[in-house]
Amino acid sequence: MSPFSIFFYLIFYLITVCLGSGSGNQAIIEELFIQEEIFEIPESYIDSIYGELINSVETRQLKARKLKNGELLAPIPILKEKVSGKSFFNDYRGLNEYPAQFYELSSENLKLNKIQLPQDDDVSDINGNYPLFGGIVSFGHFPTMSCFDPKSLQNERIDIAIVGAPFDTGVSYRPGARFGPNGIRQGSMRLGVGLSPVRGKRGSKLSSVDPYNSGLQIVDCGDVPMTPFDNRFALNQLYRAQRIIHKHDSLNSTFYEKPRIITLGGDHTVTLMNLRSAYEAFSKKPISALHFDSHIDTWDPKILGGGISNYAGLNHGTFLHYAAEAGYINKDSSMHIGIRAPYIDPSDAQHDEDCGFRLITSTDIDEIGVGGISKKIMDLVGTENPVYISLDIDVLDPAYAPGTGTAEIGGFTTRELIGILNGLEGINLIGADVVEVSPPFDTNSGLTSLAAAGVIDSFLGLMVLKDKE
Repeated sequence: MSPFSIFFYLIFYLITVCLGSGSGNQAIIEELFIQEEIFEIPESYIDSIYGELINSVETRQLKARKLKNGELLAPIPILKEKVSGKSFFNDYRGLNEYPAQFYELSSENLKLNKIQLPQDDDVSDINGNYPLFGGIVSFGHFPTMSCFDPKSLQNERIDIAIVGAPFDTGVSYRPGARFGPNGIRQGSMRLGVGLSPVRGKRGSKLSSVDPYNSGLQIVDCGDVPMTPFDNRFALNQLYRAQRIIHKHDSLNSTFYEKPRIITLGGDHTVTLMNLRSAYEAFSKKPISALHFDSHIDTWDPKILGGGISNYAGLNHGTFLHYAAEAGYINKDSSMHIGIRAPYIDPSDAQHDEDCGFRLITSTDIDEIGVGGISKKIMDLVGTENPVYISLDIDVLDPAYAPGTGTAEIGGFTTRELIGILNGLEGINLIGADVVEVSPPFDTNSGLTSLAAAGVIDSFLGLMVLKDKE
């Protein structure tokens, strides 16, 4: 109990003692209620601050009745005025020698700050106005849309769609990425307002981009319902969902006729379906794939999974093998960035090259720096080639992204990664994803989800900029 609480309890006790055995006290209370219908109890500390919110007319009448019936202690101001010749406020010095006038002075000052509350039926300030931590959680507080409803094709247009792919039954190590879309949205709750002082280089076109007030129709489509019982059916569900989103027309985009999609994974297997739909939507031209990861993910299915069964051959470590085989990937302009995990078989390096990928390892940043990596990427893909970025959050060091399926030490810092992405100004980004975010292995503060949300924020900046050029 605080010293203030002890102080006021002691005052009540002293009042009771000075008033006698209770008969005098009851007499005072009876006297106060000769005309109950017009009696009002003086305001308490809380009453003064909150006003009618907690001290309505009905509440005051109820207190008055309870006080008369002995169900409620008499307020000190009432008893003080009725005690002849003695004022406990003026004469008593409480605990820690606080002056008795302290309570009265504080109460009077607080009464000057009475709140003016809206009318009870006025909802103008709560209808659609939410704090950053409130409301229905969508990525960056973007509006939601039922993107998978065929009826929406007739009357809804989309420039950029954000969609979740809650799938993790293609992993080879730790699961949990099915909860990634929700975690990333939670990590994005502080996004959605204002320019970023660190987006792009100072004075660059990218530095003036605010994706959340761009004029583009950016929506959160929610999650694709993906069954956890059969990978084949689940991936087909994702493909059909991406396909119907791509069938929408754009609204305010000046550069693209179809929506661009950012996918929230999910394990990395989902990227195969994302690439397929993007490939079909954008003129069926091979796409330059920028693959940020600690693992190559082009493993021959015979090496990873396929030796067990054909069904197991498609997983989060072989999907790029299948994408290259299907012709989705431009083998002249695709690249891995951040690789550091060991190969499984001596043939892996050659097989990776056959799939069409150049290689930037995580240690290359020590030699050429953030800007050097961005330059190498842009020199390869240019500004015209359609580009898809797939980013496994384990490209970051586990110190910055512990909540992932297959963590590897020695990765990029969050700032280095964002710097590399911001250095891709002018890129023709037609689609992207962030995958392998596994909230069950994250920190209490959601460090990995925060990082993933920041990456998507960078994707949005690059996409919006292309429309402003």
